[in-house]
Amino acid sequence: MATKANKVWLDSSRGGRGANAQGDRLVKLASRFFKTLKLTNVELSLSLVSDEEIRELNALWRKKNKPTDVLSFPGGDMPGPGRRSLGDVVISIDTARRAAKDFESTLDDELDLYLAHGLLHLLGHDHHEKRAARKMEALERKLLKRPSMLSRSDEL
Repeated sequence: MATKANKVWLDSSRGGRGANAQGDRLVKLASRFFKTLKLTNVELSLSLVSDEEIRELNALWRKKNKPTDVLSFPGGDMPGPGRRSLGDVVISIDTARRAAKDFESTLDDELDLYLAHGLLHLLGHDHHEKRAARKMEALERKLLKRPSMLSRSDEL
Protein backbone atom coordinates (compact mmCIF):
# COMPACT_ATOMS: atom_id res chain seq x y z
CA MET A 1 0.00 0.00 0.00
CA ALA A 2 1.38 3.42 -0.96
CA THR A 3 1.98 6.02 1.73
CA LYS A 4 -0.40 8.94 1.44
CA ALA A 5 1.27 12.33 1.12
CA ASN A 6 1.27 14.89 3.89
CA LYS A 7 0.88 18.60 3.24
CA VAL A 8 1.94 21.78 5.03
CA TRP A 9 0.15 24.98 4.12
CA LEU A 10 2.38 27.99 4.81
CA ASP A 11 1.53 31.66 5.35
CA SER A 12 4.66 33.66 6.04
CA SER A 13 3.35 36.92 4.59
CA ARG A 14 2.75 38.45 8.03
CA GLY A 15 6.03 37.49 9.66
CA GLY A 16 8.21 40.34 8.46
CA ARG A 17 11.77 40.17 7.21
CA GLY A 18 13.17 36.70 6.72
CA ALA A 19 9.84 34.97 7.25
CA ASN A 20 9.59 33.50 3.76
CA ALA A 21 12.96 31.75 3.96
CA GLN A 22 12.24 30.54 7.50
CA GLY A 23 8.82 29.32 6.42
CA ASP A 24 10.25 27.25 3.59
CA ARG A 25 12.75 25.71 6.00
CA LEU A 26 10.04 24.94 8.57
CA VAL A 27 7.86 23.23 5.95
CA LYS A 28 10.71 20.81 5.28
CA LEU A 29 11.23 20.33 9.00
CA ALA A 30 7.52 19.62 9.52
CA SER A 31 7.79 16.86 6.92
CA ARG A 32 10.66 15.34 8.88
CA PHE A 33 8.60 15.59 12.09
CA PHE A 34 5.69 13.80 10.38
CA LYS A 35 8.01 10.98 9.38
CA THR A 36 9.49 10.69 12.88
CA LEU A 37 6.00 10.60 14.39
CA LYS A 38 4.81 8.14 11.70
CA LEU A 39 2.04 10.49 10.56
CA THR A 40 0.58 9.91 7.11
CA ASN A 41 -2.20 11.54 5.16
CA VAL A 42 -2.23 14.65 7.35
CA GLU A 43 -2.08 18.37 6.70
CA LEU A 44 -0.88 21.24 8.83
CA SER A 45 -1.41 24.97 8.51
CA LEU A 46 1.66 26.96 9.58
CA SER A 47 1.66 30.75 10.00
CA LEU A 48 4.62 32.94 10.85
CA VAL A 49 3.47 36.24 12.31
CA SER A 50 4.57 39.32 14.24
CA ASP A 51 4.23 39.81 17.99
CA GLU A 52 1.30 42.15 17.42
CA GLU A 53 -0.66 39.54 15.50
CA ILE A 54 0.04 36.71 17.94
CA ARG A 55 -0.85 39.05 20.83
CA GLU A 56 -4.26 39.63 19.22
CA LEU A 57 -4.82 35.90 18.81
CA ASN A 58 -3.63 35.19 22.35
CA ALA A 59 -6.02 37.85 23.73
CA LEU A 60 -8.96 36.54 21.70
CA TRP A 61 -8.51 32.80 22.31
CA ARG A 62 -6.67 32.58 25.63
CA LYS A 63 -7.68 35.90 27.23
CA LYS A 64 -3.98 36.78 27.66
CA ASN A 65 -3.28 40.20 26.18
CA LYS A 66 0.41 39.67 25.50
CA PRO A 67 2.55 38.12 22.79
CA THR A 68 3.49 34.47 23.09
CA ASP A 69 5.85 32.16 21.21
CA VAL A 70 3.47 29.65 19.62
CA LEU A 71 -0.25 28.97 19.50
CA SER A 72 -1.91 25.75 18.35
CA PHE A 73 -5.48 25.42 17.09
CA PRO A 74 -6.49 21.78 16.58
CA GLY A 75 -8.31 20.83 13.39
CA GLY A 76 -11.66 19.14 13.30
CA ASP A 77 -12.77 15.95 11.69
CA MET A 78 -13.35 16.39 7.98
CA PRO A 79 -16.05 14.33 6.30
CA GLY A 80 -15.11 12.03 3.46
CA PRO A 81 -11.76 10.90 2.15
CA GLY A 82 -8.63 13.01 2.07
CA ARG A 83 -6.01 14.26 4.42
CA ARG A 84 -6.77 14.68 8.11
CA SER A 85 -6.31 18.28 9.22
CA LEU A 86 -4.09 18.46 12.29
CA GLY A 87 -4.87 22.15 12.67
CA ASP A 88 -2.96 25.42 12.77
CA VAL A 89 0.35 26.33 14.35
CA VAL A 90 0.99 30.07 14.64
CA ILE A 91 4.54 31.17 15.49
CA SER A 92 5.80 34.64 16.39
CA ILE A 93 9.09 35.38 14.66
CA ASP A 94 9.56 38.45 16.88
CA THR A 95 9.35 36.33 20.03
CA ALA A 96 11.70 33.74 18.51
CA ARG A 97 14.30 36.46 17.83
CA ARG A 98 14.14 37.68 21.43
CA ALA A 99 14.30 34.15 22.81
CA ALA A 100 17.34 33.38 20.66
CA LYS A 101 19.16 36.25 22.36
CA ASP A 102 17.84 35.41 25.83
CA PHE A 103 18.77 31.73 25.60
CA GLU A 104 21.96 32.29 23.56
CA SER A 105 20.41 30.19 20.83
CA THR A 106 19.73 30.78 17.14
CA LEU A 107 16.58 31.90 15.39
CA ASP A 108 16.45 28.55 13.58
CA ASP A 109 16.66 26.65 16.87
CA GLU A 110 13.88 28.72 18.44
CA LEU A 111 11.56 28.32 15.46
CA ASP A 112 12.27 24.57 15.40
CA LEU A 113 11.33 24.36 19.08
CA TYR A 114 8.10 26.26 18.52
CA LEU A 115 7.11 24.08 15.57
CA ALA A 116 7.76 20.85 17.51
CA HIS A 117 5.91 22.18 20.56
CA GLY A 118 2.93 23.40 18.55
CA LEU A 119 2.66 20.19 16.54
CA LEU A 120 2.69 18.07 19.68
CA HIS A 121 -0.13 20.18 21.14
CA LEU A 122 -2.15 19.50 17.98
CA LEU A 123 -1.60 15.79 18.55
CA GLY A 124 -3.11 16.07 22.03
CA HIS A 125 0.01 16.40 24.16
CA ASP A 126 0.12 18.89 27.01
CA HIS A 127 2.39 19.92 29.86
CA HIS A 128 0.06 20.94 32.68
CA GLU A 129 0.72 17.80 34.73
CA LYS A 130 4.22 16.48 35.47
CA ARG A 131 3.74 13.08 33.86
CA ALA A 132 2.27 14.53 30.66
CA ALA A 133 4.98 17.20 30.60
CA ARG A 134 7.71 14.56 30.80
CA LYS A 135 6.14 12.65 27.91
CA MET A 136 5.82 15.81 25.81
CA GLU A 137 9.41 16.79 26.60
CA ALA A 138 10.66 13.36 25.52
CA LEU A 139 8.83 13.70 22.21
CA GLU A 140 10.22 17.21 21.66
CA ARG A 141 13.72 15.86 22.29
CA LYS A 142 13.07 13.03 19.82
CA LEU A 143 11.92 15.46 17.14
CA LEU A 144 14.65 18.02 17.74
CA LYS A 145 17.49 15.68 18.67
CA ARG A 146 18.39 18.18 21.42
CA PRO A 147 16.86 19.71 24.58
CA SER A 148 13.22 20.69 24.41
CA MET A 149 11.31 23.87 25.17
CA LEU A 150 9.98 22.28 28.33
CA SER A 151 13.47 21.65 29.70
CA ARG A 152 13.80 25.43 30.04
CA SER A 153 10.92 25.67 32.46
CA ASP A 154 10.40 24.55 36.01
CA GLU A 155 7.22 22.71 35.05
CA LEU A 156 8.89 19.29 35.12
